[in-house]
Amino acid sequence: MSISLKTPEEIQKMRIAGKLAARVLTMIEPYVKVGITTNLLNEICHTYIVQNQHAIPAPLNYRGFPKSICTSVNHVVCHGIPDDKRLQNGDIINIDVTVLKDGYHGDTSRMFFVGTPSRIAQKLVEVTQECLNLGIQIVRPGTTLGDIGHVIQTYAEQEGFSVVREYCGHGIGKMFHEAPQVLHYGKKGTGLVLQPGMTFTIEPMVNAKGHEVMRLSDGWTVVTKDHSLSAQWEHTLCVTKKGVEILTSE
Repeated sequence: MSISLKTPEEIQKMRIAGKLAARVLTMIEPYVKVGITTNLLNEICHTYIVQNQHAIPAPLNYRGFPKSICTSVNHVVCHGIPDDKRLQNGDIINIDVTVLKDGYHGDTSRMFFVGTPSRIAQKLVEVTQECLNLGIQIVRPGTTLGDIGHVIQTYAEQEGFSVVREYCGHGIGKMFHEAPQVLHYGKKGTGLVLQPGMTFTIEPMVNAKGHEVMRLSDGWTVVTKDHSLSAQWEHTLCVTKKGVEILTSE
């Protein structure tokens, strides 16, 4: 699959979709409390996207995914399906939102603490967010995808954590997932060279212990093999002539 370089008009549409996705995460934050179910979080987000934003929650029915957002709790790495289990004090949860507006996607996720997190949970979430930040900071024309993976892997492992190999960031635009794949580990100076107009996500998944993961029988939910905690943060980005624009910031 070839890399799609977006026109200024397409980037503007992605900017709008990205801001809408960011606003969903801001909107849902006060609801992420002890006792709420992830199903209810899903319903609140779905209603907000459809009725307030007049947009489409892209995950719903995407390749058979049954809900409008992904909710990944504790040892769930990604693609957690909202259900009727209630959040408990000390849980950490990633909420992943993708909004489709006027034919273009905005994809973002962030971590939330439920009540008071453990010290290891807090450190894991903070380190994962910094992994995302470090990756974004080097995005500019001439940077390689290997550079991005290297800086993320280096920092995560330096802090005593591990980076998931099987799942990665991705190109995005009219399609939810398009080329290129954006790995969160790698070697400097390797892989595709970034150029203006490229749009993609960086979304590191970092585990408290081993990097091995497994997918559950529902066909979607991915968990750590050793049952250790996992965290993830995500932004949709556009490579500009001078650097990078975060399309999923408010």
